[in-house]
Amino acid sequence: MALDSTNIAALEAINLKKSYGAVDVLHDIAITMAEGEFLVLVGPSGCGKSTLLNCIAGLEVITGGSLHIGGRDVTQVPPKDRDIAMVFQSYALYPTMTVGENIGFGMKIRKTPKAAMDARISEVAKLLQIDHLLDRQPAQLSGGQRQRVAMGRALVRDPKLFLFDEPLSNLDAKLRVEMRAEIKRLHKTTGASIVYVTHDQIEAMTLATRIVVLKDGYVQQIGTPAEIYDTPANTFVADFMGSPPMNIVPATVTETGLAVGNTQLAIPDWQARDLPPDVQLGLRPEHLSLSQTPADLCVEPLMIENTGAECYVTFKLADTTLTARIPGRIDENRTDPIHLAIAPGAVTLFSAETGARITRQ
Repeated sequence: MALDSTNIAALEAINLKKSYGAVDVLHDIAITMAEGEFLVLVGPSGCGKSTLLNCIAGLEVITGGSLHIGGRDVTQVPPKDRDIAMVFQSYALYPTMTVGENIGFGMKIRKTPKAAMDARISEVAKLLQIDHLLDRQPAQLSGGQRQRVAMGRALVRDPKLFLFDEPLSNLDAKLRVEMRAEIKRLHKTTGASIVYVTHDQIEAMTLATRIVVLKDGYVQQIGTPAEIYDTPANTFVADFMGSPPMNIVPATVTETGLAVGNTQLAIPDWQARDLPPDVQLGLRPEHLSLSQTPADLCVEPLMIENTGAECYVTFKLADTTLTARIPGRIDENRTDPIHLAIAPGAVTLFSAETGARITRQ
């Protein structure tokens, strides 16, 4: 994301590297984050997202490159002097302190005047809708309430940067959805600059203004949720971001379009003559729709799963298992062939060799 000369980046990582001995964990990470952005680091376990967050926090020593927060080089600055606040996966609340005391503990250590401290605690507690819980102990709170207290303890700091390390992973599914909405509301209300780590691509898509997709310590793509979803940089991003993931199947370019096994597909929005002979065809499940007449695909359903408002149809194409997401319901015992139409302009093509997305000509 480009920043104009009058704006100072909330965070800038320049060719950041992290190694443990001979093992390289992060490779030349380059990220520029604007003030007020909600930047989500997402990827599978072991991709380096938590290590990167710890490097930003100063909990890990950077091996190479540099790191800037609010325009200040903090590469060698200790965590306490980086003007950051961190919310962990574990709530890390003091069990013998009340909610109010937990929220205000950092201010007490910094010897903030009591009147100013009480006013700030009250302000943040109202923002988080826990002002009625200030006299309770952590043991008397639900998981969601405890996470709000942990967030409140960070918010009273009013730092340059908030760092969230998988804060919702300890909550049940319903509470995760509620807290996700709470964090989104909080960001809109405060305009805070937030870096948020998660392995959950739904969290990433719903919370982020921009997403950084990581794999094996390399940045795969940086973009808005729409850019990541609609124009994935490679097959890894296409497969990881989306539920169900994008269907990806080997295909051969022909004079009229694509050959996928014994199936011929026309691709009028592509210039076939400019494509390599072998590609990988990508289709989002929702871009396949049920047709009552012969359409692009005629498939035999392997499994039909009705979820209520929609159903998932699993089928084989060229020895690859694909999924279509269809509005409404279909008889789960249906075995006769189903006609599926491909939405216009929905085809994404990737290199068969590198997995990189092929741009339209």
